[in-house]
Amino acid sequence: MSPMASGRPENDPGDSGLTVGPPKEYAAGIPAVVQSLRHGGRQMGAKRTLLTLLSVNQKTGFDCPGCAWPEGDHRHAAEFCENGAKAVAEEATLRRVILAFFAEHSVAELLERSDYWLGQQGRLTHPMYLAPGARHYTPVSWEQAYDIVAGELAALDSPDEASFYTSGRTSNEAAFVYQLFVRTLGTNNLPDCSNMCHESSGVALSETIGIGKGSVSLDDLHQADLVLVVGQNPGTNHPRMLSALERTKRGGGHVVAVNPLPEAGLLRFRNPQRPSGMIGRGTALADEFAQIRLGGDLALFRALNRLLLEAEDRAPGTVVDRAFVEEHTDGFEEFAADVRATPWAEVLQATGLEREQIERIHQRVLKARKIVVCWAMGLTQHKHSVPTIREVVNFLLLRGNIGRPGVGVCPVRGHSNVQGDRTMGIYEKPADDFLDALEKEFGLPMPRHHGLDVVDTIRAMRDGRVKVFFAMGGNFVSATPDTAVTEQALRRTALTVQVSTKLNRSHLVTGRRALILPTLGCTEADLRGGGPQCVTVEDSMSSVHASRGTLAPASPELRSGTAIVCELASGCSPLAVSRQASPGEPWRRTTT
Repeated sequence: MSPMASGRPENDPGDSGLTVGPPKEYAAGIPAVVQSLRHGGRQMGAKRTLLTLLSVNQKTGFDCPGCAWPEGDHRHAAEFCENGAKAVAEEATLRRVILAFFAEHSVAELLERSDYWLGQQGRLTHPMYLAPGARHYTPVSWEQAYDIVAGELAALDSPDEASFYTSGRTSNEAAFVYQLFVRTLGTNNLPDCSNMCHESSGVALSETIGIGKGSVSLDDLHQADLVLVVGQNPGTNHPRMLSALERTKRGGGHVVAVNPLPEAGLLRFRNPQRPSGMIGRGTALADEFAQIRLGGDLALFRALNRLLLEAEDRAPGTVVDRAFVEEHTDGFEEFAADVRATPWAEVLQATGLEREQIERIHQRVLKARKIVVCWAMGLTQHKHSVPTIREVVNFLLLRGNIGRPGVGVCPVRGHSNVQGDRTMGIYEKPADDFLDALEKEFGLPMPRHHGLDVVDTIRAMRDGRVKVFFAMGGNFVSATPDTAVTEQALRRTALTVQVSTKLNRSHLVTGRRALILPTLGCTEADLRGGGPQCVTVEDSMSSVHASRGTLAPASPELRSGTAIVCELASGCSPLAVSRQASPGEPWRRTTT
């Protein structure tokens, strides 16, 4: 280990060291630089930190595992934020979870540890197996691990008794072969982390603009006259977005922040890539902060739409883009009648805002020719998320703010490749034309019945209907909505499999048997097939680009996600050939 990198923590601080201080008045600046270097130094040492961070989000480097915010064509040498530096440091760490660790610590003992402590132990280095009734994980070969999975799958009465989860850090290539493998087995049980974050965005956008993705590029954000940042804390969760909003402001645009709590990054941003950000006061980003009540966003956009229609009534042909509405939309008259009937008393109660502030935002809208609306979990995680996002789209459609430069919808994704996974077919409700294309290309029948999403997978495991749970990355236990129910459900399965880079709680809440399969991280070089391999990812604005790891793998035992799926599929090929394609039908097993 580098003399400048610290060893893994022995004691678990848990939540004991947490303190609550006064709210921050700005984001980034010198403190962010210091914290970024501190994260790296503790995990990697000084030299490795410098060389690794300079490869983050570069055209010849690797994609940051911290988030899915895009990069422009011209990139800064330090194209990362504090969150990204922390994620990279934890993946490129010099700490290792060696075999002796599992011999020393039982599963029951590790369950008492926090997720923080587990993750800080370092990189997983060897396939590990928890036998029925065992207290400790023990090492197995990759071949033995694949045989265990194949054996449990073969013992199922139906392929629908297995569910295959995906996190947003899976590459496009791994995601594609993963969904293909699962479907050749005969199921569409492909829950993923999108089910818990932007699923409502995908549904609402598919219903309105015909595709479940955003419509903007980074240049559109730079060119916008007005950007509404709604239900999102970019300074906390997507810090590199602040640089884009700074360019919006420098280009003469304005920013309106809509959120229940003030976000320090939108109050003032000290850009560490600029001297004025390091030693000056930085840039005040939000021109207006609307401190809305939880779930009040639907009412706010309904009110803005009503004000736009009333302004059009007063000056026909000057507010609503009638030509755009007539050519590119339908249902306008019904929509307009519904909006006009919205009582102001209900709007004010739902939003908690003063009418004067809504009117001020409306005046900003009237003055802006080009508008972008950005949102994240504050809009998507409500029972009324889909109608809220539909109302956002209607707000943009009224003035033709879709499909031209400087305008559009911008759902901001969290995980680094969550959008790419969905593009590659990770979806429990696939379209028929996608399945038709797979059948034509590979000559195998694809299951047509819908599979299980995250919530239905948990219910099915709880009820004994799903007996094998396979996770391609992520921390399913800690990420899902009801931890206690999820843990109870996982413990009812016959086998749980976790493909991971680091230890987490999901490795310790297991079925009757369990496997941990260690995988390469995005920072590491994948050397096979005669040379270094390259994967691709898709960012939050639908741009696909390469990702090339540069570091030596943490262990010679590591496999890429793509290799793990392909090797497993080879071992399970008799099942894929012999299975029934009809939903609910048993396997037609001729071999095991």
